[in-house]
Parts: sequence; C-alpha cells; structure tokens
Amino acid sequence: MLIVSAPIACAQTAPAAQSTAHARDDIAGNWQGTLQAPQRALRIVMKIAKTDKGWSASMYSIDQGAQPVKASSVTLDGSTFKCAVDLIGGDYQGTLSADGNSIAGTWTQGPKPLPLTLVRATTETAWEIPAPPPPPKLMAADADPSFEVATIKPNDSGVGKMQGIKVRGRNFSVVNGSLGDLIAFAYDIQVKQIANGPDWLEKDRFDIDGVPDKDGVPNATQLRSMMRKLLASRFKLTAHEEKREMSAYVLTVAKSGQKLTPTQVHGPLPGYGMRPGTGGLTMNVINSTIEEFTSILQMMVLDRPVVDQTALTGRYDFHFTFMPDDSEFNGNPPKLPALAEGVEAAPGLFEALQAQAGLKLSAEKTPVKVIAIDHVEKPSAN
Repeated sequence: MLIVSAPIACAQTAPAAQSTAHARDDIAGNWQGTLQAPQRALRIVMKIAKTDKGWSASMYSIDQGAQPVKASSVTLDGSTFKCAVDLIGGDYQGTLSADGNSIAGTWTQGPKPLPLTLVRATTETAWEIPAPPPPPKLMAADADPSFEVATIKPNDSGVGKMQGIKVRGRNFSVVNGSLGDLIAFAYDIQVKQIANGPDWLEKDRFDIDGVPDKDGVPNATQLRSMMRKLLASRFKLTAHEEKREMSAYVLTVAKSGQKLTPTQVHGPLPGYGMRPGTGGLTMNVINSTIEEFTSILQMMVLDRPVVDQTALTGRYDFHFTFMPDDSEFNGNPPKLPALAEGVEAAPGLFEALQAQAGLKLSAEKTPVKVIAIDHVEKPSAN
C-alpha cells in the first residue's frame, strides 16, 4: 500500500482565444490552459468528445507525464459547463463564451475554488501531448524478494505526526513509523491486533529507506514479505499468529448498492491520498481492491480492525469526503482549515462512506488475527 497525493491543483493563465466562432452547443475539441501550481506552472489539456449519451472528456497534465485522467461526468446546460474528475477529486465549472472559444470558471480540488480559463486550441496552437511513460516493469509474481539495501534511522519529529509508507518505482520508504506501524503493515493487521508488545511499540519512531534485491516493482504481498524479513533481521522480531475475538468493524455493501468505479490505472499497487475537501477531509482511493482499502482504514484511520465482507473483486477508483473525529487517526486527525461561511461540515466517516461509496461499516465482535510478539529489539544503528 502506498500513500499518494493528487497531481492537479491551482490557478490559471491561458493562451489567447481564436477569432473563429463556434455554435454554443459545440464544445468538442481540445481545450488548454496553464495552472500556476505552487512549485511550477503546469500546462493542462482537456479533450472533449461528443458521445451518444452526451459528452466525455480526458484531462492531461502534460508537464507531469501526460497520463490521461478520464472525467467521470461532463455536462453543458446552456452556457454552463461542468466537468467532474472523481479520480483526483477535482471539479471544474465555467461559463462558455458567446463565440464558443473559451470557458471561464473555477477548478476545485479542495475547500478553495481557484479560477481557471480554458481556451479552444487549433491545429496551430495546440500543445503536443507527449507519449505517456511506459508502464513499470513488474517483479515476477513468484519472486521472494528481500531488501538489498535498507537504512533505519530514528525519527524524533513527534509521536503525533502521521506516519507514511511510500513506494516510488523500486524505492520503498517509511516516514515516522513505529514498530507497531511496521508490524501492522507487514502482517496486514491493525495495531490493536498486536499482543505482548514492548513499551516502545508506539513511542519510538523510525525512518526507513530500501530497495528490493530482485528486478521489477514488487506487489503488495511481496512488500509485506520484505517488511517481515526486515523486522526479523534488524528488529530481531519473532512472533506467532493467534485468533482472538475482538471488537472490529465489518465492511459490507450498503443496501443502496456500491458506487465504485473500475480503476483507470494499471499497476500492482493501490494509491491513497488525503486532502482538505468541502466541509471536511477528502480521501482519494486509486487502483485499490476492497481488501487493500480495509487495510488502509485499519492502519491509518480507525481504532479497531476492519474485516472485508463485501465479496467485491477487482480494483476501483473512488473518493469520499468526511469530517474526522477524535477517535480516528490515533487521536490525531489531520488539521483542516476552518469552515468557510455558509459551508456545512461533511458527515462523519461511516455516513460519508455509505452515502458516497455505497459501503457500510458496522461495529461487531468477530474473530480476528492477532500477532503475538515472542521477542523484539530496537534496531541496530546504520
């Protein structure tokens, strides 16, 4: 599992409009503008096409690899244009000009809408969209990798800071992770499913960087195996598995049905991002199985194990916005901006997940896996 951030946000500038007028209901074609991102300007292209059911669109950030992101909905009502891009939690609304050559509006990917003007491109003015990078080479499914090189360093930034696990190509890293976090990731459990832990289980924090000793990008199962080997070699961890009845959350499909979208992304690993949203915190889920989603919920968000009983297969893209409470994120929910005037707080996690994703969480007592520690030591210094 890895934690990622959505790539598009910010303000705008745009090239000059053309003089050729178009019918007010004809928006098919390429549209482009430049977003002034915090670190650098990003050229954005939106390709709009007419379909039997209305309109479709794909967005490209051509300075960030030009991977197409398909819009989930596109509408034109009179001169009002709307485009939702659920994969990255984005939404664009604007007004089509009288000559049909520009759309002036706002891009929203968080609590604060930002101005964005898109201009229709011609053959002469259209920006070239580079070919997307080739897909990464995957590690052989039957490979049993270990860390070829791994550094472990103490992190003294504070227990309250959220830990993060990231995979960038073949590079694996953990930031501010506790022993509990590492065991939870390695064995796909929640910290409360660890028994006989030392008094520093959650107190001491570490940064870890490593690369596998086999070619290719590992899948989630291989990453967990690598972490178990690292815990055994560097933390001298020995443990055994038990089954114990515990308070847990059971995830099922709501009576209204699931509202998930088959993924647009192809790869072995899911992506998760959290950012301020309208009235709360928006969680983006990309290329994830439901089992992987329950893992991130129990590791990062909820205070007890989560058991998947949805019977859903495949990989999905979806997002939902909720207002976290103090029982979530280990008592340290992300700090969010104050609600703007007239904006209502988003619902809590349980209500938001059911209404926006069609997934229901129920509190139950059920048998769950427990990892009982037999021996563990603090890691040796690098």
